[in-house]
Amino acid sequence: MLRAELIELLSPEGLRLLDSLPPYESRRDVVQLVAELRAQGHSPSLVAAVLTQAKLRGKAGGPAGKFGDFASRMLFTEAGLEQATRLNVAARHAARYRDAGVETVADLGCGIGGDAMALAALGLRVTAVDRDEVTAAIASYNLAPFDDAVVEHGDAEDFDISRVDALWLDPARRTAGHSDTRRLRSTDDWSPSLDWIFNAASRMPVGVKLGPAFDRDLIPGSAEAQWVSVGGQVVELGLWFGPLARPGVTRAALLLGTGGAHELTAAADAPDEPAGALGDYLYEPDGAVIRARLIGDLARSLGGRMIGDGIAYLTADAPHPTPFAQGFRIVDELPYAEKQLRQALRARGIGALEIKKRGVDVDPAKLRTRLALKGDTAATLILTRVAGRHTALLAERL
Repeated sequence: MLRAELIELLSPEGLRLLDSLPPYESRRDVVQLVAELRAQGHSPSLVAAVLTQAKLRGKAGGPAGKFGDFASRMLFTEAGLEQATRLNVAARHAARYRDAGVETVADLGCGIGGDAMALAALGLRVTAVDRDEVTAAIASYNLAPFDDAVVEHGDAEDFDISRVDALWLDPARRTAGHSDTRRLRSTDDWSPSLDWIFNAASRMPVGVKLGPAFDRDLIPGSAEAQWVSVGGQVVELGLWFGPLARPGVTRAALLLGTGGAHELTAAADAPDEPAGALGDYLYEPDGAVIRARLIGDLARSLGGRMIGDGIAYLTADAPHPTPFAQGFRIVDELPYAEKQLRQALRARGIGALEIKKRGVDVDPAKLRTRLALKGDTAATLILTRVAGRHTALLAERL
């Protein structure tokens, strides 16, 4: 979004027009709506700006969106929405600061203001800072309902951290822009840089949002590292320092979903359970559990074992309901060779096939096409290595 587009959008005419639009439905509806809005005398640039916002509000709202009902009164950029923290996750970030007795927080690299909104909603005084002028202006709009939140346009590393009790950082890890941005490879190029962040964390309470694939070797021993999964998708790694970190916890896997919140915690990486014979049940740990390296603790809680070295599947002899893994009952072991596998699946009348894999070089989509199955039965096929041997398992979800 260009500065001129934002100015036009923030005009009384622009905001009234945006709030009057029906929910964004389809491209066909948009074509008709554009014609209607142009016929009413609105400029092409304003029509484009408000329709883009309507589309982004639709994407951000609803049960599956990051901001739910709040999206209907917010403004976005494409990159800002993509990189924003989900509101239910941001609320948990904010609770850490409140519970630690923090009163003032600087959100450095605030983006469109999602985390700052959550902090302000819990009564903390928030200074939100972003180096991009348009993004800072959008954050100002989104934070306008909160009296104790202010937004500053500036560089995170230039902020005087003595002004606040604690910091929340979501460092810019992509090239500048509001869409089609690229990841920055070096942590020195982040804003603020990783060295700057860790230096600040040695002096005051700091929380940091990072990508879930962040290099674990770079995690300081003084930090609590919490991987967060929402609806089965790992969305972030949070590093917590000082009183924001929980005593005795350096590794955590937090799962958020329709069934509520569930968490595994440990003082360190959990040692793996030794591999053993394949049982009647197979478990696929949530990605947050895998990232946190707590698979061994999960295996022991299931009375299970690994199916092989380096393979993140567990096996057990009896079913054990758990929120931390998807369970399967193994129906049969099928030939791994493709021709024999096709024959075995067709003989069972399987037409709809979910294919899961670990430790094997297979493209599930291409394999499904080559199998060309026809039938009325649905099943799950798990392709993996058991005790180092390539194995095809026919299974059903628990």
